[in-house]
Amino acid sequence: MENIILFERLKLLENNIRELLEFKKRFSLTDVRSDKSKEWALRYGFLESIQIIIDIACHIVAKYNLGNPTAYSECIEFLMKYHYIHEGLSSKLVSMIGLRNILVHEYISIEMDKLYELLNNIEDFKEFVDEVKDFL
Repeated sequence: MENIILFERLKLLENNIRELLEFKKRFSLTDVRSDKSKEWALRYGFLESIQIIIDIACHIVAKYNLGNPTAYSECIEFLMKYHYIHEGLSSKLVSMIGLRNILVHEYISIEMDKLYELLNNIEDFKEFVDEVKDFL
């Protein structure tokens, strides 16, 4: 039953990846800067995707007793430590968790050009899906 929930979360993440890639094709940075609804869509797309990664990572850590994380980033680090994901991906995802914290707590200070540029790193989300699926 638990794996069904994880696969549903992975499927939602895959859908978000497709949406973010489509967003990048359809809208330029100028479009995003000039339209608050596009900015919100981009922010939320990243926020939800990163939160799904956190949820999946922490669920796996708890399910397989990999450790007792005190922060979301530690869930990612435990997955790396026990070879669920590789080290390079781990560091990228930990950075994304930092982005999530900024999106949640300091939304006013987001530099939209940097957020838009992160659309070029959506492969990291795909890589997470692929590596985690191998263990489920």
